[in-house]
Amino acid sequence: MLARLADMGEGAMSGTNRGFNFVFLPPQNEIWRGWAERLAREVPDATVVVAEDMAQAEAAIANADGVFGTLTPGLLAKATRLRWLQAPQAAPPAGFYFPELVAHPLAATNFREIFNDHIGAHIMAFVLAFARGFDRYIPQQTRREWKKPPEDHGVVHLPDATLLIVGLGGIGAEAARLAAAFGMHVIATDLRRGAPTEGVAELHRPEALDELLPRADFVLLTVPHTPATEGFMNRARFQRMKKSAFFINIGRGMTTKLDDLVAALEAGEIAGAGLDVFEQEPLPADHKLWTMPGVLITPHMAGYGPHLNDRRYAIIRDNCRAMIEGTALRNVVDKANWF
Repeated sequence: MLARLADMGEGAMSGTNRGFNFVFLPPQNEIWRGWAERLAREVPDATVVVAEDMAQAEAAIANADGVFGTLTPGLLAKATRLRWLQAPQAAPPAGFYFPELVAHPLAATNFREIFNDHIGAHIMAFVLAFARGFDRYIPQQTRREWKKPPEDHGVVHLPDATLLIVGLGGIGAEAARLAAAFGMHVIATDLRRGAPTEGVAELHRPEALDELLPRADFVLLTVPHTPATEGFMNRARFQRMKKSAFFINIGRGMTTKLDDLVAALEAGEIAGAGLDVFEQEPLPADHKLWTMPGVLITPHMAGYGPHLNDRRYAIIRDNCRAMIEGTALRNVVDKANWF
């Protein structure tokens, strides 16, 4: 049975109902059901509907003003008053923003900004690990080897190092703040920022990337997967980096051609890579990256940390209230560019 978590009144799912109807699209889980119950309590002017399957979603979509989840072209075609879609991720997978959705006048929002502190710490873990040689010492530990380099080798002095951040969104801005606290010189590219954030010495347009790569000791990708960024870190760009530089990707795996990264590492064109995201996930067990010197791998978990579900729920709640009150939504997406 279609779960309605507020009293919608007579004819609530018919065309005569003009309240604010918000639908949780399938498939459901216990967290989302809990959000729906909480939303019905905290935003009493909203009628909250939990659709457990596609048949229920089709019944609810006609009169929905807002939805949470993944729309399909078929569902969108049945919507008569839909004005807002809350995506269930910060950066949904390719295909989420299909052509009909891009063309539709509804506003889409996402969950960006909730991971800034967790991923910022993860980025600095990669930077510090490379700066202090942990990419060498961790494999030595597994072999029980006590092997030290000369005193003045194997260390990157961070106050002498430049970090290039490709994508100065919320995560990039937090990474810049932390890196600057360690004395690093931070430069960045971004499509939307009009001014540098805290800790950023230089802000450039994305077209400047090729000119900036040779300056960096660490190159950090935080950009989402979009038509413009798919595969844009390729062999030619790795070859523009310093041979002593490290590449870090915590954005999206499809931005980096892994075969080109492997070739660059094998050729000594860069010093190492810290990777949380990959073109193919899980990374196949026989992939070369698992055992390559100078490579640190985490399994797409840089955003892990406390409070995430509370932060996700707060965005849904705040945007429901904004829709009812006619105020600005949080985290509006450029649907054509997926972010």
